[in-house]
Parts: sequence; C-alpha cells; structure tokens
Amino acid sequence: MAQLTNYRALVKQALTDYAMLLKNPPEPDYEVVLAFDDEHRQYILRRLGWKPDRRIQYTDLHVAIRNGTIWIEEDWTEDGIATYFLEQGVPNQNIVLAFQPPQIRPLTEFAVA
Repeated sequence: MAQLTNYRALVKQALTDYAMLLKNPPEPDYEVVLAFDDEHRQYILRRLGWKPDRRIQYTDLHVAIRNGTIWIEEDWTEDGIATYFLEQGVPNQNIVLAFQPPQIRPLTEFAVA
C-alpha cells in the first residue's frame, strides 16, 4: 500500500510539474487540464482550446497505475516521463511503456506488463 501511495504522489507531482511548464508561454491559446482519478488510478494532462480555425485537444501525458507498476499510456514530453520516475527511484521493472506495442516492450529496458 505504501508503494501505491508513493507512486500516486510521484505521478501527480510529475504531471503538475509538466503542467506548469505548459502554462509558461505568454498568452497560451489553450487551457492546461489535469485529471487525477485515484479510484481508477488514471492520471491525465491535456491541452484544450481554440485557434482561430481549429480546436486544440491534445493529450500530453496519460499515466495509469496497475498491479504495482506505472503504465505510461501516452507521453509527448521531450525527455520522457519515464526518466523522471527513474530519477525519483522507481525501478525500471516497475515502469511499463504502454504506448509501445506489446511485441516491442521486451526490447526496452522497462517492464513488459
């Protein structure tokens, strides 16, 4: 249970930090939205808004916690959020790059599921 609590806190902190970076451009034409669902262990960072001729709806990060591991479902950050988790002491065998096809995951340095 302590590991789950720790992972929840790490995921929330990571997404909050990335959200702050996205809010930095002068007068961004989008809203930064964080969605934290502890019950279902789903955490999302999105950008929503309008440019003059099109809708902005972009998921920058989507992270889930399943069976004691952190599943990175979507990651459009420059360095990759997995790097943040590794720096915070999460072992690579507790991180799944879920955005990678299952047949590719064994070729990464991370967990397969």
